[in-house]
Amino acid sequence: MGTGQHYDVIVVGGGAGGIAAAASLLSRDKRLNLAIVDPADKHYYQPGWTMVGGGIFQPVTTARPMSSVIPTGATWIKQAVAGFDPDNNTVHLDDDSQLHYDRMVVAPGLKLNWDGVEGLKESLGKNGVTSNYTYETAPYTWKLVQELKSGKALFTQPTMPIKCAGAPQKAMYLSADYWTKQGLINSIDVQFYTATPGLFGVAAYVPALMQYVEKYQADLHFQHNLVKIDGDKKIATFQNGDGDTVESDYDMIHVCPPQVAPDFIRQSPLADASGWIDVDQNTLQHKRYENIWSLGDGMNAPNAKTAAAARAQAPVVAINLLHHAGKLPNLCHYDGYGSCPLTVERGKIVLAEFGYGGMLKPSFPKFLLDGEKPTQLAWFLKAKMLPWIYWEAMLKGREWMTNPIHQV
Repeated sequence: MGTGQHYDVIVVGGGAGGIAAAASLLSRDKRLNLAIVDPADKHYYQPGWTMVGGGIFQPVTTARPMSSVIPTGATWIKQAVAGFDPDNNTVHLDDDSQLHYDRMVVAPGLKLNWDGVEGLKESLGKNGVTSNYTYETAPYTWKLVQELKSGKALFTQPTMPIKCAGAPQKAMYLSADYWTKQGLINSIDVQFYTATPGLFGVAAYVPALMQYVEKYQADLHFQHNLVKIDGDKKIATFQNGDGDTVESDYDMIHVCPPQVAPDFIRQSPLADASGWIDVDQNTLQHKRYENIWSLGDGMNAPNAKTAAAARAQAPVVAINLLHHAGKLPNLCHYDGYGSCPLTVERGKIVLAEFGYGGMLKPSFPKFLLDGEKPTQLAWFLKAKMLPWIYWEAMLKGREWMTNPIHQV
């Protein structure tokens, strides 16, 4: 690859958002000279890792070669981005080469900050310390759950924002459901420590979740942030809302790590004061650079960071970029849609769907699927339909279950 190649569109990131946006663009204009920049060999269906940790999915079903998901017509540049020069429409790569663009989509995802908890990186994957937030450790969650017959199980959630905000408690529910069905739940002390002030950010779903908290006899600790793990002694240390430290022993602990924007984004002109890509929350266009858009977990719109959000954002980015290029007549807006299928037991899910400001955004009429209650239909959607929709529709530019709001 030579230095200084030029593209109509450069898409930074080959995750859910980047591939979906690229596919949506090419489905509308196959003549686009479009490049996807990502060094990874594999593409992961990350929403499946909760199911791996619950013994429902096999890990291999959540991974495919990156080459298999690059849309037809796109060029894959297998490099990492070192930096941006948006004033000169240039991307710097880590092999010291440069790319130039007319327009750019930035979808870098976020960074799991394992170093944000003292001792976590050293303990992860052993000493009873696990996380469904990586492909490698989600199977260890299921191993620990099966092996635990009595003792104390901790589940933690850091300060927001995080991707899939329901995942930390989903790990708890699926684990406790297994222990319940094995007749062990009365011998296991289930504890949920969250840095947030409540169980879930959208109040409509809390009553259904609380029924399961009570069923599993789980103790809730709000405004408790995990700050240290001593894997050898099996002690977790939290800081509470008053700034005091609280220690707890454990037999197993499922950790959701703190999360930040990737380094190459935080250190770039694209970032806001908190390090996230600075976009208009409706158009997903960068606030300072009009030929740049962003979607997925790395940008600062106040929506839930989920794959369903990226699925809804991809057509908005594609339409608005092509409008900017003079190829489509109207803009469209993103309404903040995100979905969090809260897996409360094996076979039932509370399907939380909401947009900006916590406004409920159900995809189905209430008589068919009431998202405020646990249903088997929502489980079928999560376990059977959504993986297929992800691989065969979203990543291929087929925009099912999306509804961009068109603006004149």
